[in-house]
Amino acid sequence: MAKMRAMVVYKAGGPLVAEERDIPAPGDEELRIRVQACGVCHSDSLTVQGLMPGIQYPRVPGHEVIGAVDAIGAGVQGWSVGARAGVGWFGGSCGYCGRCRRDDAFACENVHAVTGLTRDGGYATHVIAHVSAVAHVPDDLDAIESAPLLCAGITTFNALRHSGAGPGDLVAVHGVGGLGHLGVQFAARQGFRTVAVNRGRDKEELARRLGASDYIDSAAEDPAKALTAMGGAKAILATVTDGKAMQAIAGGLGPNGVLMVIGAVGPLTVNSLDLLQKRASVRGWYSGIARDSEDTLQFSLRNKVASMNEIYPFEKAQEAYQRMMSGEARFRVVLKMDV
Repeated sequence: MAKMRAMVVYKAGGPLVAEERDIPAPGDEELRIRVQACGVCHSDSLTVQGLMPGIQYPRVPGHEVIGAVDAIGAGVQGWSVGARAGVGWFGGSCGYCGRCRRDDAFACENVHAVTGLTRDGGYATHVIAHVSAVAHVPDDLDAIESAPLLCAGITTFNALRHSGAGPGDLVAVHGVGGLGHLGVQFAARQGFRTVAVNRGRDKEELARRLGASDYIDSAAEDPAKALTAMGGAKAILATVTDGKAMQAIAGGLGPNGVLMVIGAVGPLTVNSLDLLQKRASVRGWYSGIARDSEDTLQFSLRNKVASMNEIYPFEKAQEAYQRMMSGEARFRVVLKMDV
C-alpha cells in the first residue's frame, strides 16, 4: 500500500515524531489533499502542549494547509482530482442544523471539528478533510507564500470586514507581528485610515511600507490618548497576546467603535463606563469558514496582500515549530513539502 509521511505528536508536551503511514482513503463527503505547504501557527501549541481538553493522541498538527485534491470520497460534488485546495482551522459543518441554516456554520451543532486538533492536520504529505471545510485556492497563488492566509490571513481579513468600519474610517492594528503585519495590509487595502500600534519604533518603517498611514509607539505614548487625539478609532484590531496592552488601548475607541479581539489573552478588563459613553463594544472574532477562506485568498491575490514567511523543509518541522514558538520569526513559519 502507498505510504505517506507525517509529523506526529504522541502525547501532550512531546516532540514531533516523523512517521510513515498508509495513505488513508477519504470517507463519505471527504477529500484527500496532497499537501504542498502548511503554515506553523501558534495555535498548533494547543495540540503539541495539550492545552485543549479532550485531545486524542497521536495527533498531527497543522491548520494552514494548501495542496491539491488527489482522491474524492462518496457524495462529494464540485471537486475534481488535481483541483487546488486549502484547509484552515474550521473543520467542517453539517449544513442542516439550526446554526448552519442561519449562516453560523462556524458554530455547527453537530460537527465540532478543528483541523490539526480534533482531526489530523497538515504537518503531513496528505490530509483528509470534510468537503465543507475545504476552500478553492486560486491558480495564481503560490502555495508556500500563501499558506498562512488560511489562518492568520482569514482571521485578520474577516475581523476587519465585519468590524463595521468603512472606507476612510480610522482603524488601528494593535501589534505588528504574525497577525498584525497582515492586518495592516488588509486594513489599508480595504480603504481604512490605517494606524499601526506597536512597542518601539523598529517596525515603523515596515508598517508604513505595508500601508499604515500613521504609527503609534505604545512604549513612548499612551496609545488610547493618541487615537483619541486622531478622533477615535472606528475599530481596533487587537492582535497582541498581552491582556494589559489590550486594556490600555481600548480607551482609544471612538463613538460606536469596536475592539475586535483576535489575540488570545484570557480574562480581559475594560472600562464599562467608557463603553457606555461611546456606545462602543468589545467583540471576539472566530477566524471563519471555507467561504471566508476563499474570499481572503481572492482578495489577497487581487490586492497583492502577502505574508512574510520563513520557510523550512518538512523534515525540519520540529525546528520550525520551535522557531515559531520563540517569537523571533518574521513573521510566519511555513513547512514546504517535497512534491
